[in-house]
Amino acid sequence: MAKKSVAEWLVDALEAAGVRRVYGVVGDSLNAFTEVIRQRGTIEWMPVRHEEAGALAAGAEAHLTGTLAVCAGSCGPGNTHLINGLFDCHRSRVPVLAIAAQIPSAEIGSGYFQETHPERLFQECSHFCELVAQAGQMPHVAETAIQTALSRGGVSVLVIPGDVAYHEIEGKELRRQPRPPAAALVPAEAEVRQAADMLNAAATVTILGGAGCAGAHAELLQVAEALQAPIVHALRGKEFIEPNNPFDVGLTGLLGQPAGYHAVKDCDLLLMLGTDFPYRQFYPDDAQVVQVDNRPEHLGRRTRIDLGLAGDVRATLQALLPHLAPKTDGRHLERARQRHQEDQQDLAEKATAEAGQAPLHPQSVVRLLDELAADDAIFTCDVGTPTVWAARYLSMNGRRRLIGSFNHGTMANAMPQALGAQLAYPERQVIALCGDGGLAMLMGDLLTLRQLNVPVKLVVLNNGSLGFVDLEMKAAGLLPFGTELHNPNFALLAEAVGLRGIRVNDGGQLHDALAVALAHQGPVLVDVHVSALELSIPPTIDPKQAVGFGLYTLKAIMSGRGNEVLDLAATNLR
Repeated sequence: MAKKSVAEWLVDALEAAGVRRVYGVVGDSLNAFTEVIRQRGTIEWMPVRHEEAGALAAGAEAHLTGTLAVCAGSCGPGNTHLINGLFDCHRSRVPVLAIAAQIPSAEIGSGYFQETHPERLFQECSHFCELVAQAGQMPHVAETAIQTALSRGGVSVLVIPGDVAYHEIEGKELRRQPRPPAAALVPAEAEVRQAADMLNAAATVTILGGAGCAGAHAELLQVAEALQAPIVHALRGKEFIEPNNPFDVGLTGLLGQPAGYHAVKDCDLLLMLGTDFPYRQFYPDDAQVVQVDNRPEHLGRRTRIDLGLAGDVRATLQALLPHLAPKTDGRHLERARQRHQEDQQDLAEKATAEAGQAPLHPQSVVRLLDELAADDAIFTCDVGTPTVWAARYLSMNGRRRLIGSFNHGTMANAMPQALGAQLAYPERQVIALCGDGGLAMLMGDLLTLRQLNVPVKLVVLNNGSLGFVDLEMKAAGLLPFGTELHNPNFALLAEAVGLRGIRVNDGGQLHDALAVALAHQGPVLVDVHVSALELSIPPTIDPKQAVGFGLYTLKAIMSGRGNEVLDLAATNLR
């Protein structure tokens, strides 16, 4: 058989796995790999301006499609730039392969120019991370990396010295199946019956669901009806649980509302389904807890549980349903529904946009986006207050998608994730809800949107502040420090690099500005001047936070910043 280089074997493996594009920045240690891509033309090279943006874009593609996505970085600083994006991909459990090029193999260990050790560096954010030291390792190492990323959900890393990528080996057959077979994990029958007995005996049950509820919507509603249980969703479960769900009563946690908080706190038994919700203070104090998760190591790691079932949510609920005795007392559910209705009314009252209003309430921007966006729109949101408003005001309908850095919590994720989403689904509307701090951090990849003519719609909540950090400081009793941002006119900046730029300074401009942006055929940036004083208040405030906020107001007044306190009150007490 004819000889092939390591780079050729790698591209063979990517083609077999159905990879359509690679995100990265070219460099000499990647030359063998990128040359094969150029010659074949079967895989597209996506030239981002920063490797971190490439990793985040790959993660979004993998999240939406469930298929392998790939990013690449050249030796040293090139692949080091990937690491934050890869942490996000790995913690979001999406299948991504990173190609980390390395310095010439003979120089490893000599302190050579740009030398790092990626096989050590990427260990914490990957399931598989190996150095390809010789051609004979291919193609089976590439196949193993791909299989691991797909089957375990997360990142694999191949470290390949630039010279080794040119080395040849006689032809072999690709051996591994690129897509793992689907298999359902079901708990033992005795455990299912024990869970059913506990659920049947409990007077009031609340369900807390997360991303593990994907694909189990019908079963989830059947269980909720049988148990007369309100369903509270974690943020990553929003897009799978919220649509067409009469039992859903919103979120709990820092982003949640009172209905979700009280539904969890006031139940006799909490049924956790496919969620690793991390905030211990929002779990019930005395209730029994039954948890279902297909990762047994997650059982009981956030709160004390009375029974843990290792299983996929859908398969477990199917096994559980025949053993449930329908409850007739629906008062717990009705209380939660009534509170949820009141929450929705309260949110609507705070989301006003009127002519002459400046700066705008950020809630009004997201609520109007929700009304104007397509039924199958894909939303991305930056961490901090954009995530808060997305969680509270964007409505999921079973066709829309919502992506963010919900586990890793990195800034600057929304724009590059929107890039990956739009390339994966060019026919769908993709809207990035950006913070001004997040956009500025990876602003160079506005040039990527222009170069690739990717019609992403960027909506920037421009409050001149690291808003969520500002709020955290106030809640801790501190005067905000280092949170102020001196921003440019982002709309003019967008125009300068070839995007359509729209600036909104008045509530009366908002509807038309968003409508024009969503109708535009190319990439658009809408720069909306919003209030920096808007408080994203959690569903409950503990005494420490109340004391801290009181201390902040006292400090502000004593330091001559009393007007700030008055403006804060005027903005939020409406």
